[in-house]
Amino acid sequence: MTTIDVPEVIDRREGPYGEVVLRRHGELLQIIANGCFLMDTSDGRSERLLVDAALDAMTGRFQPRVLIGGLGVGFSLAHAAANPSWGAITVVEREPAVIDWHRAGPLAELSAEALADPRTEIVEADLVEYVNETCATFDALCLDIDNGPDWTVSDSNENLYSPAGLASCARVLNPGGVLAVWSAQPSPEFEETLGNAGFHQVRTEEIPVARGVPDVVHLAVRPG
Repeated sequence: MTTIDVPEVIDRREGPYGEVVLRRHGELLQIIANGCFLMDTSDGRSERLLVDAALDAMTGRFQPRVLIGGLGVGFSLAHAAANPSWGAITVVEREPAVIDWHRAGPLAELSAEALADPRTEIVEADLVEYVNETCATFDALCLDIDNGPDWTVSDSNENLYSPAGLASCARVLNPGGVLAVWSAQPSPEFEETLGNAGFHQVRTEEIPVARGVPDVVHLAVRPG
């Protein structure tokens, strides 16, 4: 008889933007939002590329400040905190449940050391609202919100990838700062939007996969 491996629900919360669920499936932890799979702890290569590509795109900048949009399962934060080249590391996450899972839950095994790093600050806020309202500025924005510009689970996240949202991103970037945007699939349309929004050096880096559509990181530089 075949045994069916059924995911175990560890926590289920009604958050400000709907239901969020943390599941364990074998050795993996998974985050589900409003019934849609968002991410798990299976890989993390694309999240690490998000951080590394942003840093590599800057030259001669000492202890750059980075804003990470979306805490997720913690890959991007942990990778940034493991690199002493970064200065201040600010993470904006809108779901209090996700923050709780990292501070005192199963995801702490991935992020505890990074959260204890004095460079790290966690801000509970909607990223779109944050970049519209904050007075802080950054040398890099590493955004891993939803599934990317062409496929959003939350309608409100679409605003981040719009011309108005990109203008807000440019506003909080220092001159010569880098915008890095994770996406579950390549988006030539988003590359065009970045260029039309005034960003320079627009390019896309792909994560090699054995089959299927690769995750990508869209990169762009604010002039100045």
